[in-house]
Amino acid sequence: MWNLNEVTSIEYRNGYVYHVVFDDGLGGDIDLSGYIGSGPIFSPLKDLAYFRKARIEGGTISWPNGADIAPEALYEDVESANKQVQATR
Repeated sequence: MWNLNEVTSIEYRNGYVYHVVFDDGLGGDIDLSGYIGSGPIFSPLKDLAYFRKARIEGGTISWPNGADIAPEALYEDVESANKQVQATR
């Protein structure tokens, strides 16, 4: 069964990358550029000034226009990114 973790902090890095930390302490940088253009709700995020307006709402990252990303998808992205970093060490 999926243990739903909530986002507790976000910090903008650069480009379309945020550092995301979850309530269990897992954290890492996530490149969210893959979501840009994946539907009309994400179109405004092409503008980096708008992209940087992200906030935490409902336990996940969201933007003023209502765009958000499922926390379980973010969690999997962080886990995957962390595994890739560890594999290169």
